[in-house]
Amino acid sequence: MGEKSREIFSHEPVLLDEVIESLAIKPDGVYLDGTAGGGGHSSAIAARLTTGRLIAIDRDTEAVAAAGARLAPFGDRATVVRANFSEMERVCASLGIGALDGVLLDLGVSSHQLDTPERGFSYISDAPLDMRMDPASPLSAADVVNRYPKEKLEKIIYEYGEEKFAQRIAARICEARAEAPIGTTGELVAVIRSAIPAAALRAAEHHPAMRTFQAIRIEVNGELDVIEPTVRSAVSLLAPGGRLAVITFHSLEDRRVKQTYAGLARGCICPPDFPVCVCGHKPEIKIVTKKPITASAGELARNTRSHSAKLRVAEKL
Repeated sequence: MGEKSREIFSHEPVLLDEVIESLAIKPDGVYLDGTAGGGGHSSAIAARLTTGRLIAIDRDTEAVAAAGARLAPFGDRATVVRANFSEMERVCASLGIGALDGVLLDLGVSSHQLDTPERGFSYISDAPLDMRMDPASPLSAADVVNRYPKEKLEKIIYEYGEEKFAQRIAARICEARAEAPIGTTGELVAVIRSAIPAAALRAAEHHPAMRTFQAIRIEVNGELDVIEPTVRSAVSLLAPGGRLAVITFHSLEDRRVKQTYAGLARGCICPPDFPVCVCGHKPEIKIVTKKPITASAGELARNTRSHSAKLRVAEKL
């Protein structure tokens, strides 16, 4: 790994102190970091283990290499596996792990992915349109932008990006690609800019391409579809008293985590007009954080990625 990659992967993990406190780490416990990234959270967890064990997984090959290097000093206490966090049950079974004392999920795109121009996630640098968290995945951002019909593009940009100019942007993308394929992030940014009214561009608080890039990235990686089943898988793997900590970075992710927690924390599911419970349904978790934990003023000042981060924690009953 080159010096640039080491520097990128040295970025401060978001809400680190809050995550460590929320997981209530036991020195002999077994923990899983489902989004290892560069190993920032993972190394902090591993450092608190004596006879315990940490499983760190990530679907990004570069992240796996970086996490492996960072966790190497912990020896057998830390195991790094290349896998999607939605595969955590399979990973645990393959390692002979029956129950976990804690699971961490840090959702969304990593700092490394954003800061590596050739990965095509950023609207700041010009690079090939890619946005795949797993470089081996078949669908890229270029495929979405150049092949999806206008109606589907509009739906994705509106729903996943919450972009009010979705219709205009989708139409302009289709016009531009009819002349020549849109192959780079810079070309896509220019197309998006041309679709947004001048007054809206002047009044914008964020980069005009931010919401559209978010939408395309979510579509490419299927980010929202896996949240509920992954949260449920994590809870099923936890031992009683085990903790699940999930960090989200936008309202769509946070809403799905909140709703899934609420469903798992619910007891009786009988119709409200039933005089007594006949379903026998029991809650699987208790919600530890009634409101999400956000970054402290100190972290906000030194770590820009923490600005939109929200941490929700649940405990297995």
